[in-house]
Amino acid sequence: MASEHTPADDIVYDLVSIQYHALRAAEAHGKYEQDAHGHQDVVEFLRQCKAEDAQRAVRCHELLGKLTAAGGIG
Repeated sequence: MASEHTPADDIVYDLVSIQYHALRAAEAHGKYEQDAHGHQDVVEFLRQCKAEDAQRAVRCHELLGKLTAAGGIG
């Protein structure tokens, strides 16, 4: 059964929180990469983490759009 979702719902709040933290982490990885200068294996790992965080933020955005569009879906 479908239900409407509002910005105050726990599921919406949870996705917004995950998205926010993923974006913040992706932003922080630039600093981490500077710290890892000279350690290419660590730099590659940090770049992978940054890409995963960015993908997580995009997926949250997609899910939020589905949940909040035209009254939401269940």
